[in-house]
Amino acid sequence: MDIKTLYQEMGIRPSVLKFGSDIEDGLQERFAAIDKTAEYNQLKVIKAMQDNRVNADCFHFASGYGYDDVGRDTLEAVYASVVHTESALVRPQVTCGTHALALALGANLRPGDELLSAGGKPYDTLEEVIGIRPSNGSLAEYGITYRQVDLLPDGTFDFDGIRAAINEKTKMVTIQRSKGYQTRPSFSVAQIGEVIRLVKSVKPEVICMVDNCYGEFVEETEPSDAGADMVVGSLIKNPGGGLAPIGGYIAGRKDLIDSCGYRLTSPGLGKEVGASLGVMQSFYQGLFLAPAVVASALKGAVFAANIYEKLGFKVVPDAAESRHDIIQAVELGTPEGVIAFCKGIQAAAPVDAYVTPEPWAMPGYDSDVIMAAGAFVQGSSIELSADGPIKPPYAVYFQGGLTWPHAKLGILMSLEYLAREGLVKLS
Repeated sequence: MDIKTLYQEMGIRPSVLKFGSDIEDGLQERFAAIDKTAEYNQLKVIKAMQDNRVNADCFHFASGYGYDDVGRDTLEAVYASVVHTESALVRPQVTCGTHALALALGANLRPGDELLSAGGKPYDTLEEVIGIRPSNGSLAEYGITYRQVDLLPDGTFDFDGIRAAINEKTKMVTIQRSKGYQTRPSFSVAQIGEVIRLVKSVKPEVICMVDNCYGEFVEETEPSDAGADMVVGSLIKNPGGGLAPIGGYIAGRKDLIDSCGYRLTSPGLGKEVGASLGVMQSFYQGLFLAPAVVASALKGAVFAANIYEKLGFKVVPDAAESRHDIIQAVELGTPEGVIAFCKGIQAAAPVDAYVTPEPWAMPGYDSDVIMAAGAFVQGSSIELSADGPIKPPYAVYFQGGLTWPHAKLGILMSLEYLAREGLVKLS
């Protein structure tokens, strides 16, 4: 059986396959550049593992208090080496990216402090953490105030507004690298560095924290290289490489990370406790694979941008822009378009391909959300997935793909489902 027949047996009609193949033929130079970045980051990860003397003992099961958990402690040293920080907290007890961010905020802000967002509205799930939407246990309930400086109309930082917003109460400035459920550009490490330098010039003691979710290994540097005091992310996104079954990380200044350890466990105990519970081999191997996995996801994102831009849809980033995270937004304009796209992604999955995704009132969001993800790890958005809120501008957010061939299949299947519904026409 040739590959065209196999695609057809999986439900991809010849016209969809040809449309995709024609696009792919023009992307070889972009793909080669992505591979070079992956090569650099792969060497960086291997060097960090070698420098910190990773060995087979690091993979052993640890339980109970977790005192002297060599695998855990070595992995945290590896993460700190990779992102060039003084310390890191990398734990299975951190359940997700939102938890990691809430931990970093709660550990380093006190009543009377103010949190300032330099890039406008944060990701939806952080609204309840901060207290923008009232929620039990929010920062607002502890007397921590919040303000934000909205982006300029072109999606860039408002440097004058940021400078004016910093005052005597400002304790921390947060910058979200990825777009979240917005159709703004994602920020490069260089752009983030400009904001950090501005903040430090106005008030050097302000803590600069970067939500690095979806951005790890997309560039050769990380926000910590540009001066961030803390970088935060999820292990079921980029740095877990598709193998980490749970977890989050916070890397940065030692005093800030120590505070995060006390917040995660208990005052007086901190990072000394918290057993790794048998997940260390997955954490190490996932980090080892992460640069190559991220490269596959990036190729999928670039492929999606070029496919849907050619069909006349607004895509963010556009087909030619440089990439700073793995997320590709496509404005489909209708609820039907978002739903059809997600159905196609689900149909391309290795797990639960027979399931039909439907919008639902997902906790932490202010509208119905549809999510397509046939993943080996529940909610793992480094695996092929797509989701979006059912509200204007009816944009879908595509990300992930542990391998390029799977990312390609997912995009072709999304196009197939849109074609079946008569929502696109292939010329």
